[in-house]
Amino acid sequence: MNPVKIIFFDIDGTLVDSTTGCIPEKTYEALHRLRENRILLCIATGRSPYVIPDFGEFCFDAYCTFNGSLCYTKKEIIYSNPLSHDDVEKVLENAAAIGRPVSVATKERLAANGIDEDLTDYYRLADLSLTVADDFDDVCREPVYQMMLGCRPADHEALLRGTSGVKIAVSWDRAVDVIPVSSGKGTSIAKILRHFNLEPAQAMAFGDSYNDIDMLQAVGTGVAMGNAPDTVKARANVVTETCADDGVAVMIERYVL
Repeated sequence: MNPVKIIFFDIDGTLVDSTTGCIPEKTYEALHRLRENRILLCIATGRSPYVIPDFGEFCFDAYCTFNGSLCYTKKEIIYSNPLSHDDVEKVLENAAAIGRPVSVATKERLAANGIDEDLTDYYRLADLSLTVADDFDDVCREPVYQMMLGCRPADHEALLRGTSGVKIAVSWDRAVDVIPVSSGKGTSIAKILRHFNLEPAQAMAFGDSYNDIDMLQAVGTGVAMGNAPDTVKARANVVTETCADDGVAVMIERYVL
């Protein structure tokens, strides 16, 4: 294994235990030890920037949000790739046809045009409450980085029908994120590596869901959490313990520190 210079972390089910909503203690300690060893640490998440958990005094070197559509450091934006307005309108039309409300995410806020159980629970996974936005149409005219809605695999084709530049990212089995076809966590990692003048062989990534697969394959060492689906594990280089069992810390202690 090449010396690791940078590590990318998914949040939910990877850094943060979905049951407790917290970073396991040993994982948190491992992050501090990585920082002491001057290894760059980055977030790669489907979340919006404004719903990233509060990690206290711990600050990451870069953030890849909206499944890679907006990447930034504390000082600058590295990559910004919103959806086209035409694709936003077409996805809204298709979602209405299959009876699904939609939430859109801009750089500053989330806004939804309706409520159903799946979308409500998807919000709840990020400790958010779902309400209908009175100004939803106005928000949709702003740059939209991601759209979220309850959906099943059988509806994916209908949801994307007539679009030209979007794809689906899945991190939960009852909902989808709609993002630009030119985005994705793997794409964002390439942007971050170029920014820091690093090679994929010098990078490691941790993930636990389907939207992490391209991230795990964009680095020299892709690590699937023990709580990841078998499909994700099969695409990783290494499988570690579950998030609850300090899988991140176990891998870091074994192969990095």
